[in-house]
Formats: sequence, C-alpha cells, structure tokens
Amino acid sequence: MKVYDIYSKRQKRLMGEFLDVYGYDYISKELRVQIIHIINDTIGNPDHPNNLKSFQNIYNILCREYGIFSLQEHRKSSISDVLNFMLKTDDIEQVIDVVELIFTYINSPYMRDIHYIRYHPEISPTEAIETLNYRFREHGVGYQYESGEIIRVDSQIIHAEAVKPVLHLLSDTRFQGANEEFLKAHEHYRHERYKECLVECLKAFESTMKTICDIQGWTYQPGDTAKNLINLCFQNNLIPTYLQTQVTSLKSSLESGVPTMRNKNAGHGQGSQPLTVPQHFAAYQLHMTASTILFLLEAEKALP
Repeated sequence: MKVYDIYSKRQKRLMGEFLDVYGYDYISKELRVQIIHIINDTIGNPDHPNNLKSFQNIYNILCREYGIFSLQEHRKSSISDVLNFMLKTDDIEQVIDVVELIFTYINSPYMRDIHYIRYHPEISPTEAIETLNYRFREHGVGYQYESGEIIRVDSQIIHAEAVKPVLHLLSDTRFQGANEEFLKAHEHYRHERYKECLVECLKAFESTMKTICDIQGWTYQPGDTAKNLINLCFQNNLIPTYLQTQVTSLKSSLESGVPTMRNKNAGHGQGSQPLTVPQHFAAYQLHMTASTILFLLEAEKALP
C-alpha cells in the first residue's frame, strides 16, 4: 500500500487530531487529490487504448445519468474531464459515483491481468482498493469500496468484524441473491431510503437461510417466512444440540429481531400516519442482519 507515515501525520496523531467518527457530507480537496494519485498509479499509461475506452465509457455513463451533455465546458480528454469533474463538483454523491465507476474498472479482470500489471501501473488493483479504503478512514469519511461497490460505513468495528466477512462469504455464487439484497440494503441506506433498507435486510436474511437449506437438501416451501426458515434451521441442527441448550435466547432473538423490525416498520400498510424509520434504527438493522447472516454462514460451514 503506497502510504507514508510522514512527520505531520504523526504529529496529528499525537495531538489527537484524527477523527474517531465518520462523516458523509464532505470530501476534502486533499482526499480527492489523493484518490486521483491512486488512480494514476493504478491505470499506468493514460494513453493506453483500454484506459481511453474505459474512461470514455465512464464519461458517457455520468453524462447520461446526470442528464447533461458534457462534464466540463471545455473538453480535453475523457480521463482528464472525469478526474477534474470529481475534483471540482460540490455534490458529494457525484464524487462517490465517479470513484465507484473508476474503481469498478480498476477491479475488472482486465486490470488484474498479469501482463497488464507487469508492464504498466505502479500498484496493483488490490493495493489500489486497500489504499482507497485507508484514505477514506484516514480522513474520517464513512465510505469503503467492498464487493464492487461503495458502501457506507457507520461502525468500523462492526464493518470489519461482520459486514466485510459477510460480503466475502456471500460472494460465493450460490449466495448471489442474498449478496445482491444485502448490497441493495446498503444502497438504500446510503440514499436515506430506510424503509427499503429494512425490506432488503429481511430478503437477504431469508435468502441466506433458503440457500443453506438448498445446499443441505432441507425441504421448505417457496413462500416460507423467516420464522419458518429459522425453525427449519434449528430442526436440522444448523446449530448443534449441545449449543442449543447454551443459547436458548438465540431462536427468540432471530425470530423477533430482523423479521419483526421489518414487519412492524416496512413490510405492511402504514395506515393514516406515515411511518418514519430513523437513520439509527436502519443502521442497527444493517448491523444485526450482517451479524446474523455471518453466524448462519459460519454455522453452515461447520456442519459435518
């Protein structure tokens, strides 16, 4: 990872100037410049045909999705225009859009090809992603690039111990549905669509259990609810008998946790008074879903 622990950074740590919490509504010019350095170090020769083609595609995607004809008044090159747009825009979500699109290219099979890595860039795609995430953390910006998307991070401990391992385990093609739903939950959360976040959390939770049942050959009905699926997992000793006696509250927690919060707040008609799901409630839901899915996946791996 191309990061240096220079004197000024050490002094800031000693003075307690590094942030302990994450922000989401400001990305400094310094961080944007550091991200551009990472991109330049990774793509190698900017005039390489594949770089030119890929950045032209990124440029076109941004123009189409923003409903504009050009990112800049005076065009230079697609790479220059895209990077300058990211550097100058006041819209934080547009910065995230650009970073996500570029790092999706950096994370592509072509960029990971051994011949490209050997002859062009200074750092590999893996190092680039690690450095990007480090820079986000260093600046106290609550985003990380994981599983091909930028996701919002609200608790670094929970992210490291639950969310990130879950994304890794769900990357198994057998869990594609659950993975997509869990990522959608993060997407809804990032855009403050908290009701939709709860719905996708439950979907991911149910899809995980259904996939485990499919892998193990346990029979269930397509319309089975989370409660039925939880019972099926317990009946088939997803959790060993000797552990069930030690965790008598787990079944109740699973039944009344993820599915109940979704049912009460997002899954049914809201009546005459619109229901508002607060941000901290959705964050808790995401974290609990991640922890529960991680527990189930690890339990399934431990089955004989």
